[in-house]
Amino acid sequence: MENSSSCSASTDLKLYYAIIYAFILIPGLIGNVLALWVFYGYMKETKRAVIFMINLAIADLSQVLSLPLRIFYYLTKTWKFGRGLCMFCFYLKYVNMYASIYFLVCISVRRFLFLMYPFRFSDCKRVCDVYISIVGWVVVCVGCLPFPLLRLTQNATEECFVDLPVQEVDLPTSIIMMTIGELVGFVTPLLIILYCSWKTVLSLKERNSASPDLGEKKKALKMILTCALVFLICFAPYHISFPLDFFVKTKKIKNCCTQKVISVFHAVALCLASLNSCVDPILYYFTTDEFRRRLSRQELHDSAPLHSHGQQHTQDTLQDNVPLNAPGQQCAQSTMQDKPTDC
Repeated sequence: MENSSSCSASTDLKLYYAIIYAFILIPGLIGNVLALWVFYGYMKETKRAVIFMINLAIADLSQVLSLPLRIFYYLTKTWKFGRGLCMFCFYLKYVNMYASIYFLVCISVRRFLFLMYPFRFSDCKRVCDVYISIVGWVVVCVGCLPFPLLRLTQNATEECFVDLPVQEVDLPTSIIMMTIGELVGFVTPLLIILYCSWKTVLSLKERNSASPDLGEKKKALKMILTCALVFLICFAPYHISFPLDFFVKTKKIKNCCTQKVISVFHAVALCLASLNSCVDPILYYFTTDEFRRRLSRQELHDSAPLHSHGQQHTQDTLQDNVPLNAPGQQCAQSTMQDKPTDC
């Protein structure tokens, strides 16, 4: 893409990358830290995919924390932090993307199974989700290793990210790698999410659905469809442009005009994939009632300092057992919240 000497769009695109990543940084950081705080209290109250949401937030946060280095590079056009950190940040980008895909699929499947087969999966212990998450991280981390390995060079340069050269790979090997990557990393997850959506829609059309059951199905469908929408917006463009960009970098596509079009398209696709880091917290907010409740003004007011879980539990106990207008309660609350009081 940007590292072709005779036909390059890198000069124009680096500022574009820096602006988009700066736009993603603050909302992504605040949103995912807030999500982890909410899910910490949410863990003990539900079995509905909260473990997968926590892992999704961790994946997004790891990507967001690497954005300042990316922004610095695209603004200064030089990398001064060593080859190892460059390759790690480059690798982290793909780990985040495919971990996000994996956990979006897990959330969709978990909600689908819990809804369609409640008696079979209602007793599924949270430790099952933990094991599934661990396996997912291992598979994703190992599966993403080819991305940095194909960019490793012996020459020490000040180039990083999109400017890293690609090792020469013959055409048959390239096609095999692209096919496996697209099938495992995009097509199969997309088909799974679409299947869950389709089956949930069919269940809504059943005439014998009870009213409470219908409400649960609508909530499940809302979450699954939102996952599918995020998946398509953030990851579909990248997986369309990725094979084309790879063939440009390995000089399989040589037409200058075609190279420039693919370069711009791939740049937009990369930024959409990164946008996932600040879109996921919005997904939690609009599809999870508990998430909205915990972010409500009253919940934030009633919560004790984040670092003191014991104080929060004590305050909740007082609120449940002491009348609202009792002076003792006001004193206790004021003491715990470190606020001035007239008591």
